[in-house]
Amino acid sequence: MRRREFLTLPAKGFGGLVIYSLAGEPIRLEAQDGMVRVPLRFFTEAEAKAVAAACERIFPADENGPGASDANVIVYIDRQLAGPYGHDKYRYTKEPWIESVPEHGDQGKATPRDAYREGIPTLGADFAELPPEEQDARLLKIEDSAFFDLLRDHTLEGMFSDPLHGGNQQMVGWRLVGYPGPVMSYRYEIEEYHGKPYRREPKSLEQMVGHDVVGWEDEPV
Repeated sequence: MRRREFLTLPAKGFGGLVIYSLAGEPIRLEAQDGMVRVPLRFFTEAEAKAVAAACERIFPADENGPGASDANVIVYIDRQLAGPYGHDKYRYTKEPWIESVPEHGDQGKATPRDAYREGIPTLGADFAELPPEEQDARLLKIEDSAFFDLLRDHTLEGMFSDPLHGGNQQMVGWRLVGYPGPVMSYRYEIEEYHGKPYRREPKSLEQMVGHDVVGWEDEPV
């Protein structure tokens, strides 16, 4: 078993996030000032920094709104790779491993965990320390790879998935696009907002149902 590693991130982005102790006990973080050391489940600290920097270049913060770092996308990816999805628990993984049409889904042998372990070195060991324009140049060199496709997909998922999965912290992604959250019905808003823009504060799934919800990445592998 490798030594537990951590990633230091701004604490203000973690209000309500559930992390796990070394004993596997859930701990819910409350919004606070300063920095917090988030325990990593899959990445090493160096890997997490490189992937986080790459995600920020794929979805950067700008004058229009927040980026991947603001949404803590790296936490989302780390949790997914550590859970059943990362191990390909629910994907058929027997031979033959072939190239096929996109409609057939991934037909390769590599699990998502394997794809990251093999792909991260292509970023370069110094990727996190490079200026943005050099990071972009590195990413352009691998943009046709399966690893980059996976990284881009995970960046978008971490930006816009429900916060219970670790990303989209403080629902910054939903606020960016005006998504109200998993509203079960709009019947009571139809008349009130008829002919008007529908704007409301987003609510997460846990806020909607009024109790904690366990994400599938927290299921046993």
